[in-house]
Amino acid sequence: MFESLTERLTQIFKGLGGKGKLSEADVRAGLREIRQALLAADVHWQVARDLLRRVEEQAIGSRVLNSLTPSQQLLAIVRQEMTAVMGQSARALNLSGRPAVVLLVGPGGSGKTTTAGKLARYLSRRGRRPLLVCCDPLRPAASEQLSILAERVGVPFREARAGVEDALREAKRTLRDVVIVDTPGVPPGEPPPDFVVELAARHKPGDVLLVLDALTGQEAARIAEAFLPLGVTGTVLTKLDGDARGGAALSVPSRTGLPVLFVGVGERPQDLEPFHPARMADRILGLGDLQGLVEKLEEEAAEELAGTAAHLREGMLTLEDFLAQLEAMGKAGSLSQLLARIPGFKGGLEDPQLERDLRRNRAIIQSMTLEERRNPHIIGASRKRRIARGSGTTVQEVNRLLAQYEQARKLVKRMRRGRIPPGLKPFDMG
Repeated sequence: MFESLTERLTQIFKGLGGKGKLSEADVRAGLREIRQALLAADVHWQVARDLLRRVEEQAIGSRVLNSLTPSQQLLAIVRQEMTAVMGQSARALNLSGRPAVVLLVGPGGSGKTTTAGKLARYLSRRGRRPLLVCCDPLRPAASEQLSILAERVGVPFREARAGVEDALREAKRTLRDVVIVDTPGVPPGEPPPDFVVELAARHKPGDVLLVLDALTGQEAARIAEAFLPLGVTGTVLTKLDGDARGGAALSVPSRTGLPVLFVGVGERPQDLEPFHPARMADRILGLGDLQGLVEKLEEEAAEELAGTAAHLREGMLTLEDFLAQLEAMGKAGSLSQLLARIPGFKGGLEDPQLERDLRRNRAIIQSMTLEERRNPHIIGASRKRRIARGSGTTVQEVNRLLAQYEQARKLVKRMRRGRIPPGLKPFDMG
């Protein structure tokens, strides 16, 4: 996600940090580089211009230029303004109706139907009782696709070609408190069908969510204009995991005035996340998203992590805990995306390689005795050879895993004491 933009911005701030004290000329040169990076990332030129004008107004002054850490002060200002551009704070769904109605609209191919299924799962996991409704008489197999998704995420499904009145009555009868309505995709340049306009006007949904493909970049903001008469209340950006640039995330909120409520970060039902502007700014700037990582692991792999929680609170970590955490990361989603949330983690490893590393580490730990897992310090040369033979690996790979574990153990111990050792970086799974 945003790999190209993040890499360029990281290099820019690294260069500024290497100068020590900054002059006005240094700041302006750095801002020009940031502007070029944003434009190359397909951010709308007016968004980039306005963002950097506000940054410059704050940066050319004693607070930054006379600071002991001017590059960090400048980074903080850029982060603040980038957050503001993307909406300042997260916005939740309006689920006040009985049942609440969420209408999904958007251009064809943006991922509306998949988003409907993901949203149903997201709400189910938070105690809601959604009903998925297909109101798309135009696209062949639309109803079948949504029906399959509904079964996959464990929510009921209803087809509604002529209208959603019957679906709303069924929702009330079966105590379903949210009705998610999927509508036809609109070809580029065409307005939404009349029956979708009538649907939005008659039922007045709590939210009309415009689903946009993040890969369209700043063009997503122009596409959104055709749907504004529907009373759109927010957007969902899909395929963000494949967006190396970031133009849509930075352009859509500012250009349309619509908040981004959710982002799609993969193809699986669980790959839908609430949009937090400050966290997204951190990720774009290479600062990671540890809070998002913790929330993702808690939601998707709480059972696997439950047994290790007490040990971690006490500042302890065994190889059994280490294995549980690796298993949890594998369950929670794409490993490269999860690791990318860690500040300072450098990309470059693809998911297949990460999966191979995970399988190798799992095999090594599973080849150990229970005593060895709980007391790794007893693992000497002969034990390492036995473990390597049992796991189909090499002694060097066993040593590498033990080194990773030791680094993680020290980090947990220091964090328990309230301090992180200087220079300790996130462990490398390879």
